[in-house]
Amino acid sequence: MAKIASSEQSRNSQPSPLNSPPGRSLARRLMLVVCGLGLLLAASVIVSAGLGAVKIPLADLLHSIIDGLRGTASGAPGNVDQILWNVRLPRISLGAIVGAALSIAGAALQGLLLNPLADPYLIGVSAGAAFGASLSLRASESASASMKILGRLAQAAERLGHTAAAFAAAIITLLIVYRLALKKGHIGRESFILAGVVVGSFMWALVTLIMATSQGGQLTGVVTWLFGNLTLVTRWTGVWVAGVVVAAAALGLYAFSRDLNLVSLGEEPAKQLGVEVERLKKTIIVLSALLTAAAVAVSGVIGFVGLIIPHIARRLWGPDHRLLLPASALLGACFLVWADTLARVVIAPSELPVGVITSVLGAPFFCYLLVSAARRPSEER
Repeated sequence: MAKIASSEQSRNSQPSPLNSPPGRSLARRLMLVVCGLGLLLAASVIVSAGLGAVKIPLADLLHSIIDGLRGTASGAPGNVDQILWNVRLPRISLGAIVGAALSIAGAALQGLLLNPLADPYLIGVSAGAAFGASLSLRASESASASMKILGRLAQAAERLGHTAAAFAAAIITLLIVYRLALKKGHIGRESFILAGVVVGSFMWALVTLIMATSQGGQLTGVVTWLFGNLTLVTRWTGVWVAGVVVAAAALGLYAFSRDLNLVSLGEEPAKQLGVEVERLKKTIIVLSALLTAAAVAVSGVIGFVGLIIPHIARRLWGPDHRLLLPASALLGACFLVWADTLARVVIAPSELPVGVITSVLGAPFFCYLLVSAARRPSEER
């Protein structure tokens, strides 16, 4: 009996695969995934940089990139350096940053809310960013007395700039959603999703109002921004700022990857294992919203990335967030780089909004998720 008790004790004391400390096996898998996807991302950037209305030969492309990184004058012919360093590489880098931000935010929210259909845009932050950017793009006096408030808000947003106005409005929207979902210090999963949907719908209604009262170039600017576009930020300074914000928030999320594993077992088991569940919810929501706000502020509304990429990563590498989060980030970066490449070459020399490409690819995948989720209970029965 003593032997049985001791064997049961040792078995119960063994950590589960989801909350065990990272050992050699996990470290090896993490290194392989990061290195493999990192190489895929580097190859995607190089190939994408050579494609477009003006095709750049591989030799000239590599020559310009290597000399540019060294800080020496490039001997690439024609205007290769101008096209590469002032147009394509900032755009491609921004696409990788936005794809990584949306994907890692989606993976974290799906793990926290225990909802496979959770998406970064579900929490209403994207709608708030759209409202802020639309105000800034409108930026004109309204002739109607009833629209004076809208005109004043638009002027204030214009002084902030499109990107800053979108980011500020996204954070304000998050605070509203958070306050609506908070009840007696507790954030319910259902109430948080409902609050995000309701506030997001209200923000989209305001965006529609702005579009209805806009004219000419103002309306064109709002529509272009809403379709998703990686040309909204054209300078390396904006790319670096977005990259720093996304990297900091992503590292913050990864620091809580073990706690996300425990929460996936249920709130009560997680509490018994020492996780401060409510504090974790607030932290994950804030960091995910920060990632989404940063992404939407510099690229407009690009749908489905935060939904489909975490699903693919989970199928390939499993549910452990210590592996899932970095895999989702790198895979999302690769995905959006290729989506933007398609947007540039499909109807070259004209371009499609990258949000159109992600929607065309993501909508069928979303339908597949719905069908598979509907079939699974009947198959289990």
